[in-house]
Amino acid sequence: MKKIYHLSTCNTCQRIIKELGGEETFELQNVKEKHVTVKELDQFKKVAGSYEALFNRRAMKYRKQGLHEQDLTEADYKKLILGEYTFLKRPIVLIDEQIFIGNSKKVVAAAKEAMQ
Repeated sequence: MKKIYHLSTCNTCQRIIKELGGEETFELQNVKEKHVTVKELDQFKKVAGSYEALFNRRAMKYRKQGLHEQDLTEADYKKLILGEYTFLKRPIVLIDEQIFIGNSKKVVAAAKEAMQ
C-alpha cells in the first residue's frame, strides 16, 4: 500500500507529493477533510513507536493551548491528534510496511529510497 496523509493547503506537503510521484503513485488523504481514525493512528504508532513521534509541535494551537508547558503522556498525544487534525505531523507517507513522518530532507530522501 502506498498512501500519503497530508494537508491540501500545505505547500510543503504538495511539493513532497510531487517529488514522490504524485496521485498516480499514491492514494492521498487530506487529513482536514477526512480525519485519521483510531485504527489508522494505532497502526501509525505501531510502526513509529509512539504517538509522540506523530505529534506536530509546530502547530499554532500547541502554544496557544499551553501544551508546551505540560508534561504530555502517550494518551494525551493520542487524544490531541484524534481531536484536532493540526496536531498530526505531516505528511505521513506509508510505503508497504514502512512509515515516513514529517517533511525533513532526511525523511523525504528515505521515502524516495524506499520507492526504488
